[in-house]
Amino acid sequence: MMRHISDVGWIEVITGCMYSGKTEELIKRLRRAIIAKQSVKVFKPMIDNRYSEDKISSHNRNMLEAIVVRHSDEILPLVEENDDVIGIEEVQFFDEKIIDVCKYLADNGKRVIVAGLDQDYLGQPFENTMRLMAEAEYVTKLLAICVKCGNLANRTQRTVKKKDRIVVGSVGMYEARCRKCFDPELKNEG
Repeated sequence: MMRHISDVGWIEVITGCMYSGKTEELIKRLRRAIIAKQSVKVFKPMIDNRYSEDKISSHNRNMLEAIVVRHSDEILPLVEENDDVIGIEEVQFFDEKIIDVCKYLADNGKRVIVAGLDQDYLGQPFENTMRLMAEAEYVTKLLAICVKCGNLANRTQRTVKKKDRIVVGSVGMYEARCRKCFDPELKNEG
């Protein structure tokens, strides 16, 4: 991304379906900021403990230290004036106040990089991600590969019958699917 000018902040959104490389891209951007000797702080929601309690982690187990928070209002008190870059993982899991937190940080000169799913298992937009995409200066939409046909995938197929909107899981619970192979009701599953 662009060089960070001290008094100008912005929001970057990395989004897509599961297995599209969102966390991998977030970690890459944050590591580049670290190499550039910028002060980086990373946050993740407590609900996401799939691979690590205190790190953000890609499915490939590429990890970076993070501060675990329950609610978005815990983030601002932990951000220091000298922090240049703020990373937020799994933005869709936070409460709706995360949008105001991101806007405040960007308005106060921080580069804010968030990663999160754009749609739930029914193909409905996650509101936090959708609203942040509208607010952001940069949006990166990543695609995966459909496990059924090999086409580009932009949907997250839940493979277990659970009705809750948020069910934290990974391999065995979710698959990347294309528009054609996506079946939100699991009608065609064995």
